[in-house]
Amino acid sequence: MGQRDTRTLLVSGAMAVLQAVERFGTPKNGWLTRIVARKPRMVVAIALANKIARGLWAMMTKQEDYRVQVDTMA
Repeated sequence: MGQRDTRTLLVSGAMAVLQAVERFGTPKNGWLTRIVARKPRMVVAIALANKIARGLWAMMTKQEDYRVQVDTMA
């Protein structure tokens, strides 16, 4: 479960991402687009916060910087 303040910040950030998605849209065929269409907003926010946390944990344990994924399908 982790620290309450960290968890709150992750969920708050995920909610901000969802608000931007609702306002401006997302790239086609994205993970977020598919899950937003199927699940309630809060469930999507928790899933996104979890995904962000896993990425942060991986970067910290491997001592790597963030790398933007390149879309090879375009």
